[in-house]
Amino acid sequence: MRFLGNIEAKVDAKGRSFLPAAFRKVLQASGEESLVMRMDPHQKCIVLYPESVWNAEMDAMESRLGRWDRTEQQIYRQFVSMVELVTLDGNGRFLVPRRYLQMAGIGQNVRFIGVRNTIEMWDVAELENQFVEPAEFSELFGKMMSEKEKNISE
Repeated sequence: MRFLGNIEAKVDAKGRSFLPAAFRKVLQASGEESLVMRMDPHQKCIVLYPESVWNAEMDAMESRLGRWDRTEQQIYRQFVSMVELVTLDGNGRFLVPRRYLQMAGIGQNVRFIGVRNTIEMWDVAELENQFVEPAEFSELFGKMMSEKEKNISE
């Protein structure tokens, strides 16, 4: 399952937004009914995981954790305590809790971006601050890909 697109939308006064139709189609085609919402641990955005993707991520994370390592268990507990189960209504809308909107700095204008098998939800202005100029992007992307290619061939 891959989500593609960069789609602008709105958040209404009650904190509801429409999940873009392109993303709903991917969910439906994959037989997904629910999403898991969580703040990104590195960026100022909300991440929506299809429930099966979230479960696979949790299985992978749990396999790396020391069951009896107190610090790892605390970090894991904090990570999973910040999630919400999301169900779309008949119109494709979902409620974003106020605390998530505040943490992500999301106002009325929001942008949904498909990133691999998740959907990111950004404030439009905040997202623009995350992107680099086209010339710099080209240089960085080329360098990143050539380094990955070099590592694969070694």
